[in-house]
Amino acid sequence: MLQSYQAIYDHGRLTWLTDKPSVEEAHVIVTLLSAEEAPVLKAKRQPSPCIAGKGKILGDIIAPAAPIEDWSGLA
Repeated sequence: MLQSYQAIYDHGRLTWLTDKPSVEEAHVIVTLLSAEEAPVLKAKRQPSPCIAGKGKILGDIIAPAAPIEDWSGLA
């Protein structure tokens, strides 16, 4: 089965623009686009690994922090 994934190749590294394929090994076909032809796509932003595990959930994460009446224009 043929599947397509988008990635940017930069100095020997692939940055996936869509979900990464769930395979360990595969044969690939590479299509090179010139800078004028290539669409402007931004890579997904990732949080810094140095902040992993440092966040804390304080209180209810589902309910709003303030009553709806306190929000201007929504009541």
